Amino acid sequence: MASAAEQLAANINWGAFSKADELKKRIWFTLGALLVYRLGTYIPLPGINLAEYSRAFGSQDQGIIGLFNMFSGGAVSRMAIFALAIMPYISASIIIQLLTSVIPSLEALKKEGEAGRKVINQYTRYLTVVLATAQAWGIAVGLEGGGQIVADPGIFFRISTTITLVGGTMFLLWLGEQITARGIGNGTSLIIMSGIVAEFPVHLAQTFELGRQGSISTPFLIFALIVAVVAVLAIVFFERAQRRLLIQYPKRQVGNRLYEGQSSHLPLKLNSSGVIPPIFASSLLLLPTTVAQFLAHDDPNSWLSTVAVYLAHGRPLFMILYALLIVFFCFFYTAIVFNPVETADNLKKHGGFIPGIRPGERTAEYIDYVLTRITVIGSIYIAVVCLLPEIMISYAQIPFVLGGTSLLIVVSVTMDTVAQIHGHLLAHQYEGLVKKSKLRGSRRG
Repeated sequence: MASAAEQLAANINWGAFSKADELKKRIWFTLGALLVYRLGTYIPLPGINLAEYSRAFGSQDQGIIGLFNMFSGGAVSRMAIFALAIMPYISASIIIQLLTSVIPSLEALKKEGEAGRKVINQYTRYLTVVLATAQAWGIAVGLEGGGQIVADPGIFFRISTTITLVGGTMFLLWLGEQITARGIGNGTSLIIMSGIVAEFPVHLAQTFELGRQGSISTPFLIFALIVAVVAVLAIVFFERAQRRLLIQYPKRQVGNRLYEGQSSHLPLKLNSSGVIPPIFASSLLLLPTTVAQFLAHDDPNSWLSTVAVYLAHGRPLFMILYALLIVFFCFFYTAIVFNPVETADNLKKHGGFIPGIRPGERTAEYIDYVLTRITVIGSIYIAVVCLLPEIMISYAQIPFVLGGTSLLIVVSVTMDTVAQIHGHLLAHQYEGLVKKSKLRGSRRG
């Protein structure tokens, strides 16, 4: 028999949605904030020759610049004020998480609850400013060395460009926090997803145009469509997959009352690392390729040109290194975000135990054993999802934004957002049921 929550979820309809005024306000606020972000991706930096920059960008759009352009929603290709997007904040968050597991003071702050989390978030913002400043200054110097891209190069251009790009990143960080607090979904994830989705129609049109011109055969287009649908279904299935460990709590006596033992579950996600592994793997592989392309421009016969060729999309070396890096970062990031020893200690403090497993060290070893096994499956799933589109990109020159990393981000963020919408609808319906019910407390009032 279905539970009350499942019955309530099955009865959600558009009528219930139309009555949820708070949810509608949150959705409109989110859409308005994302519209502001999209408008900012079309405002170019001052002092840039856009025609010359577009010509120079076209020769580098498949390297790490193309990856950043995908995450910024095309802002890099237009050198807009949001060209850095929120990538410095993501990098700062990962660095702080790494330092938290190494530095005891940060680990103590993490255990202090809400107050400690606020301090860590403040440190993350400071580090974001530092990283964004370094990246913005590097972009300004790179633009000056690109020929006729900058109309008036000099120290004033570098300072103004740095301030503008850092200000754009911090504005997006603030906008993402506002979406999280006053809108629906995670603001940072939605900003990245909206940038990727906004570029989908253009690149899909380019792909179909290649098919019309005969550059891509019709059977291959159909095959690519089938692969995309299968990849989306696989992402939905594996992102929702969990390994639930049974947790048993013994009987306990409070005063003169004896409470029966309860059972619960410890959910372990098949993919605990999210979209971090493919992003890191792509960045590490595309960085040497991009540097080699820049440095080997004047000498096509140098060893740097050979490196760029072997690490190009679709090459066997690129595919092997890409898969190995994805697997490595899956295990590495899972080890950072999930601590089996800490989880086992918390279970022991609250009297919980896994049936057949001794509490404490044995429980931590068992959780680590199970987590390692499911992470193997999760890493293979991410590697396959990311490699299949990469093969098609290299084979038929399909646009970079249609890769497996972008599909993984879009589907994952969409699932999280839809889950939050369902949560708000359930809360609204429960409130309606409470108001309509004849409770003894309400009759006494």
